[in-house]
Amino acid sequence: MATQTLTESTFEQTITENDIVLVDFWADWCGPCKMFAPVFEASSEENPDVVHGKIDTEAERGLAAAANITSIPTLMAFREGILVFSQPGALPAPALKQVVDAVKGLDMEDVRRQIAAANDGSPAQDA
Repeated sequence: MATQTLTESTFEQTITENDIVLVDFWADWCGPCKMFAPVFEASSEENPDVVHGKIDTEAERGLAAAANITSIPTLMAFREGILVFSQPGALPAPALKQVVDAVKGLDMEDVRRQIAAANDGSPAQDA
């Protein structure tokens, strides 16, 4: 699956309707963004089960601001609608593969338990 352009009008639906979504925040003038683009594109071909979305921070300033993007490229990973990874900087292919594999391997029940515990201030319980 090739990468897809995400906009303010498609972002939320893409995140909520797909199991795993990787989002690359980038800009045309950004050298590291241009170096990361082919790595991200290759990952989209190698992982057709993962949506690879790209957000042009120049065209989607409101979305970039809402996501608190202060450095580009920034990679975010969502699993079942939950932000599970966010990191600025261009990743080499092996590091991006590690991120994809880690996101695929997450125990989402445990993630939800940890989020609930953090939100109510109690320690997370092991199940």
